[in-house]
Amino acid sequence: MDVTGQIALVTGANRGIGRQFVLELLDRGASKVYATARRPESLDVDDSRVVPLRVDLLDHESVAQAAATAQDVTLLVNNAGISTGASLVTGDLAEVRREMDTHFWGTLDMIRAFHPVLAANGGGAIVNILSALSWFVAPGTGSYAAAKAAEWNMTNGVRLELAAQGTLVQGVLLGAADTDIAAGYDGPKIDAREVPRRSLDGLAAGSIEVVVDDWTAMVKASLADDPAAFYAELGALLGAS
Repeated sequence: MDVTGQIALVTGANRGIGRQFVLELLDRGASKVYATARRPESLDVDDSRVVPLRVDLLDHESVAQAAATAQDVTLLVNNAGISTGASLVTGDLAEVRREMDTHFWGTLDMIRAFHPVLAANGGGAIVNILSALSWFVAPGTGSYAAAKAAEWNMTNGVRLELAAQGTLVQGVLLGAADTDIAAGYDGPKIDAREVPRRSLDGLAAGSIEVVVDDWTAMVKASLADDPAAFYAELGALLGAS
């Protein structure tokens, strides 16, 4: 997909990676970008091609209304997410469910609402922003990692289901980016602008999966080995930090 002239919708567009997607899409010549957030008044991109919309992934009616409004979309970027830090075993189960409701069910709701729109407009593409934590767990990330793992394989599933209508489904995986959601993390972070750059370059090349950074590439490579070795190394790294 060449982004020039495309009409995109980005969830969670008011900050972080979502905001950078909006800016990168505009820089690459998108003709319109629906920038969505739970509070669209918080959007601060000043460009006549940007159309603010309210979308709350936990509110199906807002998703359905967005799909009814944005009937010209050719590229859907599912970026919105949360991180509660809830423990799987002892944490508030409502918070664990909120992670899954946001990352898995909310993202799937967007795809189910917009796939007929994409089909009517020639197929287009869907980008799901995932995480290296789709493939491993670090202390304090259990509920987030479980939700992202579910979203990762859901991405694989809808890719197969939507292939017949000509929709490219891309998963984007990264470690920590310099955004509000990672504010409490003191390890290395990539520039959030790298995520849309790599993703959109990948769309141009027809890539179904984009691994943004070296950390995520290392995690992916470790999956073929004994997980005990990976978690021993992870424990040593965390103990040294």
